[in-house]
Amino acid sequence: MKKKLLALFLASIMVLGLLAGCGGGNDKNSGGGSNDGGQQQEVNTPDPAPAPETGGDNTPAAGSAGTIGVCIYKFDDAFMTTYRNALQEILEGKGYQVTVVDGNNDQAKQNEQINTFITQGVDALIINPVMTSAAATIIDTVKTADIPTVLINREPTAEDMAAYEKLVYVGCDAAQSGTFQGELILDTANKGDINGDGKVSYIMIQGDPENIDAKLRTEYSVKALTDAGVEVEELNLTRGDWDREKGQTICANDLAQFGEKIEVVFCNNDDMAVGALQAIQSAGRKVNEDIYLVGVDALDAALNEVQAGNMTGTVLNDANGQAAQAVKCMEALLNGSTYGAGEQSVYVDYVKVTPDNVSDFMK
Repeated sequence: MKKKLLALFLASIMVLGLLAGCGGGNDKNSGGGSNDGGQQQEVNTPDPAPAPETGGDNTPAAGSAGTIGVCIYKFDDAFMTTYRNALQEILEGKGYQVTVVDGNNDQAKQNEQINTFITQGVDALIINPVMTSAAATIIDTVKTADIPTVLINREPTAEDMAAYEKLVYVGCDAAQSGTFQGELILDTANKGDINGDGKVSYIMIQGDPENIDAKLRTEYSVKALTDAGVEVEELNLTRGDWDREKGQTICANDLAQFGEKIEVVFCNNDDMAVGALQAIQSAGRKVNEDIYLVGVDALDAALNEVQAGNMTGTVLNDANGQAAQAVKCMEALLNGSTYGAGEQSVYVDYVKVTPDNVSDFMK
């Protein structure tokens, strides 16, 4: 009996020795989750993000370049679907372990997702904020955890960005996209003044007015006309939340109210523009003959309509180019680079898309 007990004791020592040999080393980027610093909100606790695949000591799994958490404001946004797919393809192609989560357009849920990623010890974060106004809270959270972070698509203020040197924003200059929309109208034969009354009467279907892209596209699309000396008349401006069905409903209501007075339909994105097109066609109007229609993003659906003559034009929001630039900046941060004040916003140019060049952008 004593011999059996001795054998069991020696076996236990051997097992403990093997476990010690597999689990040594310090945790990498093992900062815990931090308070989001904002007002407490009563929300249902979201499902935690799936844990990235790691080795036993929380370092990246064998063959992995590192673990990356990607937060998208909502998955059913058509443009962000293209963007996140490009991000995931590039990151996985470089050997990173990638987890992408859906914020469901809920900032409280996204805050929880960010904290979960931090607790899991990811090497870097790429975040598409639900709300631009939440940027300060997000930045404070990632700074406290010392996680290199790239913000995408929704640009914080320079003041908020300057609070953390391991942070960069990658996107496009939304003012440029608005300017290009206005120029698409200026490039028409009558500069948008279809009825020849000396002014361009338009409706504006806006995205989320809290979003800086929506604000600047709305402002600069019209500014391009007024800067060119064109008189304008705003018939209506309505929030469409980037949604195709809302774009259709808004445009249908405006066509019923204003009829042939509407000469131009400005949409802050292509999804709303495609919806507006359905309303225009249902009303018996013909784009580029008795009404003009422009969007932003160069989604496949919009490119098809531009080619068919059913949209005046759109503006390429280069999701693939932005994804590549976001990964490039993330890798610079991981390699020890930091960004000083005034250097933290990296822009990718928009491109005007017309019937003359649309084939260049189609798959």
